[in-house]
Order: sequence, then C-alpha cells, then structure tokens
Amino acid sequence: MKKIRSCFLFQREAAKKPVLFWCWNGFWLLLFTALLSLFSLRLAYGWYETRFFTGYLADGRLLLLNTLPILFLLLLVWVLTGRPWIAWLATALPVFFASGGNYFKLIFRDDPFIFSDMELISMALRLTGGDKYVIQLNRTLLLFIALVVLGTLFLFFLVRGRIRLRWRLLGLIPLVVCFFPLRSALMDDSLYTATTQTLEGAAQWSTTQKYISHGFVYPFLHSIPGAFPPRPEGYSDAAALEILSRYEEEDIPAEKKVNIIAIQLEAFADLGRLGIEGIDPEAYRPFHELEAQSYTGDLVTNIFAGGTVDTERCFVTGFPEVESFRWDTGSYVRYFNNQGYHTEGSHSCYNSFYNRLNINRYLGFENYYFLEDRYGPMNDGKVCYDYILIPDILRLYQERDKDRPYFNFSVTYQGHGPYGSTELLWGDPLWEGEYSYDSTYYILNNYLASLKDTSLWINYLFRNLREDEDPVVLVVFGDHKPWLGDSNSAYTDLGIDLDTSEEEGFYNYYTTRYLFWANNAAKEVLGTELVGEGPAVSPCFLMDLLFEQCGFGKGSSYMQAAHALYELSPVANTSGAFVENGSFTRDPSQAVRDAMAELRIAQFYRKRHPEWD
Repeated sequence: MKKIRSCFLFQREAAKKPVLFWCWNGFWLLLFTALLSLFSLRLAYGWYETRFFTGYLADGRLLLLNTLPILFLLLLVWVLTGRPWIAWLATALPVFFASGGNYFKLIFRDDPFIFSDMELISMALRLTGGDKYVIQLNRTLLLFIALVVLGTLFLFFLVRGRIRLRWRLLGLIPLVVCFFPLRSALMDDSLYTATTQTLEGAAQWSTTQKYISHGFVYPFLHSIPGAFPPRPEGYSDAAALEILSRYEEEDIPAEKKVNIIAIQLEAFADLGRLGIEGIDPEAYRPFHELEAQSYTGDLVTNIFAGGTVDTERCFVTGFPEVESFRWDTGSYVRYFNNQGYHTEGSHSCYNSFYNRLNINRYLGFENYYFLEDRYGPMNDGKVCYDYILIPDILRLYQERDKDRPYFNFSVTYQGHGPYGSTELLWGDPLWEGEYSYDSTYYILNNYLASLKDTSLWINYLFRNLREDEDPVVLVVFGDHKPWLGDSNSAYTDLGIDLDTSEEEGFYNYYTTRYLFWANNAAKEVLGTELVGEGPAVSPCFLMDLLFEQCGFGKGSSYMQAAHALYELSPVANTSGAFVENGSFTRDPSQAVRDAMAELRIAQFYRKRHPEWD
C-alpha cells in the first residue's frame, strides 16, 4: 500500500513539473507500447512455427515497423485527450482485436487479416457462430486480455496527470513531423520486400507466409493501398450496369452441356517455334500428335518465366488484368455452377501458394484439391509430378456425379524451374545444339525431358477419354515461357530475341500454345470435329473462344462484354500491346481503346458482384 501511495504522490508532484511529468508518463506508455507490440507479434504467425517470432526479434527493422505505428497512435490520443489511460485503451483495443482476428483467420483459413477485410467483419462474425469456426482463447490471448485490462487500471490510478492544453498543442508538432516519414516507410514496397523473412519452405510463393513474415501491424498497414484499387476512368455502378445490361445471358444449350477438363501446364511451351536448332523431334512428338487432333493456336500470356496465377485467373475470370482476390468474385466457374455443372480442380502442390486455397473458393469452385488434402499421401508428403496428377484428374472425372455435367480446371506443378544446370536429371539428352555455356546445355535438356514426360501423360489422358461413352472436351495450355537460367542466360546464349518492343521479340517472350480436343462422343454432340488452327488470343479470351468453337452460346453478360473487345483485338496484353486486324500494335484504334475502357468498368463491378454470373 505504501508503494501505491508513493506512486500517487509522485504522479501528483510530477504533474506540477512538465519535464518530470513527461518522463513519468512517457516511461509507462513506452513500456506498455513495447508489451503491446510483442503480444501482437506473438499472435502474428497463427499456427505457424515460432521461427517467425524469432525472425521478428532478430530484425530491428521489423520490430520498429510493427512498434512505431502503435506508439504513434498512443501518443496521438494521449496528446489529444491528455489522459494516459484513454490513450492506452484507444490503442490497445484495436491492436488486440485486429491481432486476434488475424490469428483466428490464420487458424481457420490459413489467410491473414488485411485491411480490405475490414468490410467483411460482419461475415466473419457470422462464421464464428457455427460449428466449423469456434473461437477458443489460448494462454497468449488470455495474457493479452490481462495486459489490456491491467494496463488500463494501472494508468488510470497511477499515471493520472493531465497535460495542459499548451503542452498538448506543442506535442502535436513532432507527431505531425514524424507522420510523413513513418507513412513513407510503411508504404515503401522496396523496404517491404527487403524485410521479407527468407525462411525454409514455401515463403517465396506463399502469399500468407510472405505476409506473416513481416509481423502483423506492419503488413496490415502496408496493405491499405490495396484495399482501394483505383476505379477505372469513367467508372460508376450505373455505368457498369448499363454496359452489362446490354447483353442477355445465354444458357448453354442442354444438349451441348458436355464435360470439360481444362489443364494448365506449368511453363509448357514449344521452343521449336523459336528456331532453336538441334532439338530431337522426339521431344515434341507426343505434343505435336495431340495438336494434329485438336483445335490449336498461340496463347499470348501476360507473363514470362513466372507468375503462373496470372494466366490461370485470367482464364477462369475473363479479366484482362487480375489481382489477388479477397472476396467472392464473378468468374466463369460461377457461370458453370449456375448452368448445373459440378466444378472442381487440382493442384498437386501447396494450397498456400498464391493463396489458391482461399482464392479458388472466392472464384466459385465447389472442390479444389491440393498436396495437403489429396496428393501428399500419394507421394510421401512431397509435391506430385504429372505421373500422379494427370491419372488422378482422370480418376476424378470417372468418379464424378454423372447426373451433372462436369467442369475441372487443374494446374500442374511439373515443369516448374529451375531445371538443373550442372547435370542431366532425366536421362539421355534431347538437344545437341551449339552453346557457349554448359549451363545452357543442362538447363535446356532437363526442361525438354520434363516437357516430353508431361506430353506423354497428357497423351495418356487423351487415349483414355477418346472412346469414353460420355462427351468430354479437353482444354490444354501453357501458362508462360520457361525459366532458362538467371537473367535469361540460355535464351541469350541461343540468340533468342526477347525484345518485347518489337513484334518478333514480343511473341517470343509471351507466347505458349493452347489446344481444344473433343472425344468422339463430344464431336457427335457438338457437331464439330474441333480441329484446325485458331487465332492468337490472350488468356482472358480463351474461354470465349472455347464457347465459340463448341457452340455453347454467347455465355454470361460479362463474357459478351469481353467478346466486344475480343472481336476488335483478340490479344490485350498488360504491357499495352494489342493485335488489331491481325497486326501487332502498341497504338490501338479508338474503338479498341473504348472497348477496353468499357471492359475495365464491367470487370471492376463484377469483381464484387458475382451474381452477374
């Protein structure tokens, strides 16, 4: 009791002396800020290993970037109110609830809490009311609650002095001065990249692990700009509805609702089209055999040697430009759902890569299978190559509910670089051309061997479906050109033009292949052989082209809006390149510009209104 009484007397005397007052209040507020930051960091990584927490403590930049925003808010409220306990409570409560929300979102969905999720809080609260998501307080959370409560009581009773108005006004000056450099640091993308913890495992490709490797407060604030994507020029809900309402959605004719299996092949490209000499014809023979039986063409992607999800999400949404979706969004998957199809797919790698676990739900897939829930047990917990994935795609098709038409969109992992630059990993070489660097020889041969193996397994799928009594259409395409050495060393060694400012280099850089194939039953149902050479298209128009070739009708309102641009320019590359009247251009006509502008408006609306599919 004497010690408590001494604290009362001390803080009363301190209130009469500004310097002593600031020191007394400042000491406790700094101490509580540090504790608040540490508890937030302790919850930041959810169910992941404590190595993340160790990483926070080892990097002074991460400690500062997670602590300084908390301190800034606390000091701001203190200066505005003059009451330490109010400043503490007004800071501790939002940090506690946001950190706790992040913790449980990671536990429930392996998805971090970012700023744009603020508008989904009511939905999250509804989810916690069911049996699936039950909030249970652990020791860290209970200690966090105790910190908030006891800190409030301590500051209320023992740090009670009020700041005089003139000192509070003066205190605002350094806060205003500090705000701008703090904001700049929090939003700096280069600093964010530099502070990403490079831990073993999937951190390089996992959106979730990249986020939590920074703590919580820092990446949460860094995510603010992403919550406010710029609206397209001329956008309004009314303008978007006017565009979409021009088109009446068309159902797929009941008699043409064939089964569809679409497979995106990792880094799969026909390098023979680049003029590389010395490639063994056997490398591409299986794939060329498939092309001879199919409707084929060039797929002009937006990416090179990486960024797989851009192509896959352009394909399933019809969006020329995609992002990391955070909520239910319009997609062709949803259109198929509404047409009575069962929609599912597979990726034989981690569900956290590119946040596929959550985003594929937002896109409308009823089921999606990953390493964690299907393929791990097939390969001792390791990522599966095509000898496991492709037969399993066939198995899923054969075990489907035959009372419903079926849509499967799967993404392979085999073909992912690097391919090995010091030895042959697949046996005999498939390329014996000229080269300057040994790495070129090994990289190219290992890539071609992997590609040939994938082609053989795709051929296996064709053979098993050819005489199937049910109609099925296969869609197969590559997502991007392969990585062939750091700084494109093998491409350079082989003299491949990758100058995207010119037509040849542009196509060399961005082009893969697509093919549509129908089994005998599907050819009869659709009334087409589905063979021949098709146009070069962007991934966002690939589904549109499929509907056109199969006679599925005009599709959803959004697909018809996209078709207006497709008819003018079937290639709309995010680098600003178009193909108009069969010619490559970076200066499209006003008609193309207008169609692109309208599609951006429709896309922006459709991202938050999936009912349009």
